[in-house]
Amino acid sequence: MDDIVITNGALEALNLCLAAVTRAGDAVVVESPTFYAALQSLERMGLQAIEVPTHPREGIDLAALEAAIVRHRPKACWLMTTFQNPLGSLMPEAKKKALVALTTGHGVALIEDDVYAELYFGDQRPLPAKAFDTEGLVLHCGSFSKSLAPGYRIGWAAPGRFTRAVARHKLTSTLSASAPAQLALALYLERGGFDKHLRKLRAALMAQQAAFAQAVGHYFPAGTRATRPEGGYFLWVELPEGCDALHIHRQALAQGISVAPGPIFSASHAFTNCLRLNYGHAWSARTEQALATLGQIVAAA
Repeated sequence: MDDIVITNGALEALNLCLAAVTRAGDAVVVESPTFYAALQSLERMGLQAIEVPTHPREGIDLAALEAAIVRHRPKACWLMTTFQNPLGSLMPEAKKKALVALTTGHGVALIEDDVYAELYFGDQRPLPAKAFDTEGLVLHCGSFSKSLAPGYRIGWAAPGRFTRAVARHKLTSTLSASAPAQLALALYLERGGFDKHLRKLRAALMAQQAAFAQAVGHYFPAGTRATRPEGGYFLWVELPEGCDALHIHRQALAQGISVAPGPIFSASHAFTNCLRLNYGHAWSARTEQALATLGQIVAAA
């Protein structure tokens, strides 16, 4: 228990870890595309985002990562190795092991955002990169927000050799996480309902992903491509060349449809013809109609 810092959700854990290993002006490696909150955190703390190409199935390009480390000398990497947001990529275990060897060899802290790991569609929970950490340089972060109770805002960090620094930042910022919320979750876990809940949630997400993918294939124009992740909440959709995701986002929002446009996942505002779709909501006739309408907007664009 002394290796864990309880936080107000995973985002606070990630920000505390970032504060513990960097100072304003430092470089930090992120995936490309990456979770937009990571970019917001780097901007707020005066840090430089170094974008490294990320494969939609297998995660960050390790050769490109090593080149970025040698060139930019970052203090940290902020990566999501399991069901990455927005791509949904799952880094194979051998690649996670190689990732940790690479960052550790260069003395670079690896901040691992692992909030979607419980939402796997296969037979076994994927190991985090932290499982291969022997030097305490992987700062592992998770929460119950994506798998059980978003509103409770209970997360954690396992920051390795940086535990004391993260705990100090926590103490001087928000003091502590909610004790009643922690006790409620602890009681729930003790009673054994979490595994049953997760099995139902995974089955629902797998069915919803299939329905979303089928609808994209049916309603979106020729030339559209979409990922099929092995878990998590998101489909990454690459639209035909010439489509403007920001324009499509505005057109969809005017009709009450919310999608995440590709440029918000990039410090350089790339991925202008990409969208992230969230299949975390239950499938319904209304959802299908929204995707049909979105397909029409894309076709018109």
